[in-house]
Amino acid sequence: MKVGILGSGEVAKTLAAGFAKHGHAVTIGTRTPAKLADWAKMQPQVRVGTFADAAGFGELLVLAVKGSAAAEVLRSAGASSVTGKTIIDACNPITEAPPVNGVLAFFTSLDNSLMERLQREFPGARFVKAFNSVGADLMINPKFQGGTPSMFICGNDESAKKTVGGICEQFGWEVADMGKCESARAIEPLCMLWCLPGFLQDSWGHAFKLLT
Repeated sequence: MKVGILGSGEVAKTLAAGFAKHGHAVTIGTRTPAKLADWAKMQPQVRVGTFADAAGFGELLVLAVKGSAAAEVLRSAGASSVTGKTIIDACNPITEAPPVNGVLAFFTSLDNSLMERLQREFPGARFVKAFNSVGADLMINPKFQGGTPSMFICGNDESAKKTVGGICEQFGWEVADMGKCESARAIEPLCMLWCLPGFLQDSWGHAFKLLT
């Protein structure tokens, strides 16, 4: 699959390398491609370009930027380049405020998630929330004594969720489909819960599992 990664942080770079590892063709896009020069030397199979380059290249897109910049990045990528495409939304609506007793602050409410906002602004895109509630180091084929971890996903388009579910399984996850776009109201705050052991106990090596 041709994959366009929008972002240049640790999550974006980790997912870009993961897609390349599994045989996908990858272009990673950023505002300033030059800042990825050193990383690109270690990942020669990944092309580096602008947001527009990555969005135009990808059949599947991954949005992995600060939540506050997500809409702006999609605008920079170009509406025509995101319309009709499946977009893995790995963003969280985290503010710049420091955690309070380990709890992150969000700029959204429990009645209006970030992914819902993006879906309304870009109605032609097929957003699927995924990879927002685990650290970058554990995103690609993690190994846990407790078994295969769960990746909670949601989105309005069943075909898009099937595509993203296949990627999640390829990356070593068990998919837990939580329904439509509104379910991002519940999935995005899992980021807060995942971060609590890290902030309080400096423990970051965990993931969620849905037991049935």
